[in-house]
Amino acid sequence: MNLSDYVLKFLEQKKVKNVFTITGGAICFLMDAFSRNKNMTYTSVAHEQAAAMMADSFSRLGPNFSATIVTSGPGATNLLTGIACSWFDSVPSIHICGQVNRYELRNFDKTLEKVRQVGFQETDIVSMAKPITKFAYQLKHENEIKYILQKAYFISQSGRPGPVLIDIPMDLQRKKIIPEKLKSFYPKKKKIKKQKLIRQIKEILKVLKKAKRPVIIIGGGVRISKTIKDLNIFLKKFDIPLVTTWSGVDSITHDTKNYIGNVGVYGSRSANFVVQNSDFVLSLGTRLDTRITGGVPKNFAREAIIASVDIDKYELNKKRGLKINIKINECLSDFFCYFENISNNSIISKPEWLKKSLLWKKKYPIILDDYKKQKKYVNPYFFMEKLSEKLSKDDVVIADDGAHLTWTIQALKVLKKQRLFSAFGNSPMGYAFPASIGASIALNKKRIICIDGDGSIQINIQELQTMISNKLPVKIIIINNDGYGIIKQFQDLYLDKRYEAVDSKKGVTNPNFKKVAKAYGIKYSEIKNNSNIDKILKKAINSKNAEFINVFIKPDQKIIPKLTFGSSLEDLSPKLARDELLDNMIVKPVIRNKKIIESN
Repeated sequence: MNLSDYVLKFLEQKKVKNVFTITGGAICFLMDAFSRNKNMTYTSVAHEQAAAMMADSFSRLGPNFSATIVTSGPGATNLLTGIACSWFDSVPSIHICGQVNRYELRNFDKTLEKVRQVGFQETDIVSMAKPITKFAYQLKHENEIKYILQKAYFISQSGRPGPVLIDIPMDLQRKKIIPEKLKSFYPKKKKIKKQKLIRQIKEILKVLKKAKRPVIIIGGGVRISKTIKDLNIFLKKFDIPLVTTWSGVDSITHDTKNYIGNVGVYGSRSANFVVQNSDFVLSLGTRLDTRITGGVPKNFAREAIIASVDIDKYELNKKRGLKINIKINECLSDFFCYFENISNNSIISKPEWLKKSLLWKKKYPIILDDYKKQKKYVNPYFFMEKLSEKLSKDDVVIADDGAHLTWTIQALKVLKKQRLFSAFGNSPMGYAFPASIGASIALNKKRIICIDGDGSIQINIQELQTMISNKLPVKIIIINNDGYGIIKQFQDLYLDKRYEAVDSKKGVTNPNFKKVAKAYGIKYSEIKNNSNIDKILKKAINSKNAEFINVFIKPDQKIIPKLTFGSSLEDLSPKLARDELLDNMIVKPVIRNKKIIESN
């Protein structure tokens, strides 16, 4: 059997339904294998970065994971930004790169070790990819292929999932192999520390019963571990406040009675008040990074006992000021299973605390009445409210980065079976659009709502052709502030309004999006104020074709609220009156750290 045929057969057996690719000389032999395999399909894209982002979103949504196949040199290096998205957000994917013939590699002979390049487009992609993959390997011999593929697949799926990369030289792609004689990979099974887990769950139950102000933080690990159903069963045991992180935002429906909001640097005031005043925090599948804790982690939930469940022991043991009292290094599926057996159907209820939390939610809404009354331009918070009303029960919304991502996370209401995500950890400009293409392909050409910015869309705008050639009904919504709004707000706060490289006055300009859409044959529409949101949005969202919707907002539109100047998490900007802040605080306030500058 040809080695290239074997690679595709392996992907087929693992139910990899689609491969994203740009062909090239160093990968031609592997691509030729598609001519002999009628069960595998591929999508030709316009840029390898976009291919990796499509594979990322496909893996997030599909029943199985996805792959890319690209050529050597620039083809491989172009993948790196998209691979990093999967690495930081724990998304399994496999990336196969072509490479020059083995005799053209620098490691072929000792005399070549200091030579920069031997073969044309030879690049050491394995060394480059290692920091952002769970496994990266260059094939040395044709008889390794079965073992390496099996090992890579297992590693990508196990523990904290993530991307893997295999580099295959050209001469090996066309080698003949006998699959039955190839060495197999046999993984070691991880043992659950049953007694320790039982002891920790009992400790959590004991603390929860005594606690007066407990809260549960739901993170992205719930989706990663595929435990949404387990979470819903688990939450029936509690009548206490619930908050989510950004990556956990679609793990529960926002009409859940106990849901208070999103916590963190861009969280809601109500959710932050709940966490900061709590005496017990149960963290489920979140690494509690500084976007959650703020720039001074020791001030996060400072009077609470913190219990955290995380598959990654390194996240539990990092030393950066946050003290985790109960560290549970297990998969959430095991935690939920054992918790169910131990808790004996008992309900933990804190009615007075929940009542106070819900009052905060009512008192400090994200969408203010003034936003709805705005006459000039579209208010992004009000727009997200109206978009929420137009969505179907199972719509998928993918947002890009920066300000428009923040407005989406803050104001969009996720209901029923809807999904809302971005590349949260890496957060590159240009993710949402190719990710929306990958999502639509994963879901059999389903409509996808892409929330993008006027700057971000240009990073991978070439994929408009991929969308059109595959007839995908992606709805591209551009939140247009004619520049880089989140950076302008950062410059407002910390750089005395010295606006460099953020708007048209300093060289950042936009094309005529109407003409761009026309060039690709895409229906184009504009929303210029609050009053015409409903009519235009309804028509565009409900059409069966791709749509380009240009939404004009104020060039100086701010993100409200947000954490600034090293303040503690409860003290978001714009600042509340000091007496109002003190009225909301049960725990003792802290002095802000004047040396801390919060990231944009």
